[in-house]
Amino acid sequence: MATAKKTKKAKTGKSAAKKTAPKRPLRTAKSKRPVERVRVIKLGDKSATVIGKEVVVGQTAPEFTARANDWSPVRGLADTTGKVRIFAAVPSLSTSVCDKETRTFNERAAELGDEVRVWVISTDLPPTQKHWCGHARVDRVQTVSDHMDTDFGIKYGTLIKERRWHRRAVFVVDRDNKVTYAAYMPALGMEPNYDEVLAAAKAAL
Repeated sequence: MATAKKTKKAKTGKSAAKKTAPKRPLRTAKSKRPVERVRVIKLGDKSATVIGKEVVVGQTAPEFTARANDWSPVRGLADTTGKVRIFAAVPSLSTSVCDKETRTFNERAAELGDEVRVWVISTDLPPTQKHWCGHARVDRVQTVSDHMDTDFGIKYGTLIKERRWHRRAVFVVDRDNKVTYAAYMPALGMEPNYDEVLAAAKAAL
């Protein structure tokens, strides 16, 4: 006797196998590339490319991270809270003008007292800066390396793309993190106006 074949009914509804929709990739904010500016300063007879926008008087100073002479991270504003700051960007302590500028700031810093912090920032390696400080006997100025991430150079508009150096510039930042003085030297070999910088620092006290 023939028997009817039983066929399994396809399960429907809640018992049906769930189809999982493909996961959408997470959206991440696009990182903005810093501005690149030309015809701002020259390297020899050629125009150089400067990365980052210029900082102007009255704006809030950008926070930045760099390296101390022992490679430890330092933060320009957070680590100097409650102080007036002088941030001086220089190409390299190995050059004669940068050497002179840093020594001059070290000597003139005696006029400012303990309420002012003077940082000289370059892309020199921390050991190079440490060696230079020991040889020059600099004790009132802190040399800071922007070698790792060039965070300062990009945020303060001083980074020269072709050499990974800073263009020479000086900034005074008050206790409330406001920029009260900003000067960009039009040529790499030009020193800042020390009297102007110190006067601005004293006025910010």
